[in-house]
Amino acid sequence: MELRDTLVITGFGPFREFLVNPSWKAAQGLQTVGFGEGLHVHIKELPVSYAKTQDIIAQLWDELHPKLMVHLGVSRGLRGLVLEQTGRNGGYSAPDVCGACPGEGCCVRGGPERLDSLVDMRTLCRGCKQRGMDIVYSRDAGRYLCDFAYYCSLYRGQRRAALIHVPSKGPLRSSEALLPLLTEVIRAMLLQLGHSEEEERS
Repeated sequence: MELRDTLVITGFGPFREFLVNPSWKAAQGLQTVGFGEGLHVHIKELPVSYAKTQDIIAQLWDELHPKLMVHLGVSRGLRGLVLEQTGRNGGYSAPDVCGACPGEGCCVRGGPERLDSLVDMRTLCRGCKQRGMDIVYSRDAGRYLCDFAYYCSLYRGQRRAALIHVPSKGPLRSSEALLPLLTEVIRAMLLQLGHSEEEERS
């Protein structure tokens, strides 16, 4: 798969009390941010539907071949960012907005039980905390649409994907506070992947 100079950022559509999902609002705000010369930013809203989300993610990877796909989801009750390292294949029993669950409760039949992002979230989180950022490392993305989308993306994109949970309350709810933080985190992800590619070539 030939990687193109594209960064894909997704957010989710309406869900329960979120008539405008904070994750999609954040994705829209990031569309005009500069992430590097020549890098095109493509945003996409994912419906809170297992089947539709799976189809959209497959199409994005097949058509755009991005360098990195960053999925944004909302985390109710938390006040900071959460960097998710791992996507899980099974255990999806909570119905989506259409009242449906994935077949056999999994993302990819016969796929690995879990997949980790090529981005080292622990190292990235440590560096962000040292700069005073409100950020948390996680290996459990929750077995709902965020986790489902993440695993599908990791599987289709050879693990060149990331999942960031954004808060639903607290000071980071505002775009003025959230977008600069997200921008810095995503830039760090791209830089880390770039360094990994250079090491592989050397």
